[in-house]
Amino acid sequence: MIIGYTLIVIAAVFFVSFIAVRKTDSVLKNKVNSMASSLNVQMRLNMDSYLSRMETIATLAFASEEAYTYDATDENNDEYEALNTEKIISDKLYSLCIMENFVDYGIVYRNNHTVGKISNGTVNLFGENLFSDLNSIITRKRTNDGWSAGYNDDFKRIYYVKKIHENAVLVISFYTTELESVFDNPETLSDMSIRLVNHNFDIIYSSVGDEVGKTLPDDIMNRIDGQNSATLMDNRYLITINSCEEEWFVICSIPTKIILSEKNEMRYYIYMAAFIAALLSLLLSIQLSFRVTEPVRNVVSQLDTKAHIDQLTGILNKISFQEFTDNRLKNSLSIEPHALILIDLDNFKGINDTLGHAYGDEVLAKVGAIMRALFSSEDFLGRIGGDEFCVLINTVPDNNTSYEDFVSSKCEELCTAFRNNYTGKDGKYKVSASIGVSLFSKHGTTFSELYTASDKALYKSKQKGKDTYTFFSSEENYDEKK
Repeated sequence: MIIGYTLIVIAAVFFVSFIAVRKTDSVLKNKVNSMASSLNVQMRLNMDSYLSRMETIATLAFASEEAYTYDATDENNDEYEALNTEKIISDKLYSLCIMENFVDYGIVYRNNHTVGKISNGTVNLFGENLFSDLNSIITRKRTNDGWSAGYNDDFKRIYYVKKIHENAVLVISFYTTELESVFDNPETLSDMSIRLVNHNFDIIYSSVGDEVGKTLPDDIMNRIDGQNSATLMDNRYLITINSCEEEWFVICSIPTKIILSEKNEMRYYIYMAAFIAALLSLLLSIQLSFRVTEPVRNVVSQLDTKAHIDQLTGILNKISFQEFTDNRLKNSLSIEPHALILIDLDNFKGINDTLGHAYGDEVLAKVGAIMRALFSSEDFLGRIGGDEFCVLINTVPDNNTSYEDFVSSKCEELCTAFRNNYTGKDGKYKVSASIGVSLFSKHGTTFSELYTASDKALYKSKQKGKDTYTFFSSEENYDEKK
């Protein structure tokens, strides 16, 4: 009986331990896959944003009329006027060149004449085919531009070329090492290798040693063959791949044994604890099982708490909204339009105190639905307090409306929506919205600065009698809140 009881206890404990290990494996693999996939998407978005910023800077060259009207190949050019015109163009291009660490920022004409900053390295690399080969980089017919890396197997630089007219192209280039700021590994996945490759799987950028210019390793390439966007995991690697706008791919990989090392350690201690528990007693085994599985529950709990969405309203929570907003503003040019709208519900306390918190929760949930209906998917929506909400407007009007009028119309729509919806069952408690608005980069360049300005403007709305909106003004005298 003792032997039988012992065998039953051992079998039961190890069976439970086996189930715990399998569940732990499944949970951790799913969480790791999700984290790796999110990282790859973020890297791809960072890359697209970086290239878009370079294209925006390139278009600034067209602010000078001489840049797109002058033709160095025209045989009728007056020599003195041509020299003066080229000096005007060069001065403009050099002033723009200092905005980033550009290697090249200039114009190349069909006769290989150059204006602006065209490096000797580029001239030597393209040689007599300078204009023709640069012009061949233009592959996007709609925008008359294109990107290239690896010309003549030289992967030190990335080139962006935009057509000016039939006899001239604008060229900018930068070293691939500049992408280190784009592909910055989070500390939790510091061992992950990040690579940017072209459609031939030649490596344009790599966080792993001296790989630039080489072909993607076979053991990685064989696993992603035919994939454009996927997360793959086997006994050897966890790999994610996402395509960028330029027919390039961001590929993140990490050995499975590294990413799941914590899982293997947990497995060892679970089985060890199960053996000891079986020898001591069934009760002790149960107690010890909970102790050894506690780290697993903590890992899962910590991963779950990183969720971005406020469960009641279905929009971003405070931490995620601030993080997304700071990242977006950090990567925006000062001329890009953004507006931070701060919303505070008027008379909401009366709803909670009189109609109950359950009805108050319904009001908050309706606020989230209204905000999602009024704003674009490009805008950031967040709940940053009990009855305080925030919007970062990233969209721009698609007509001739001024940006401030566009933002004002959004505020009017918000006020109207609140007037039409939030009234208590007996019609006594009406919830409206007081709104404060600040503009990037006029009133600030970070979430904290814009929030402070919007908060002051919101206080002015409260002083006006609520149910209205106010734009922050640096010339206004804001009394301290009482």
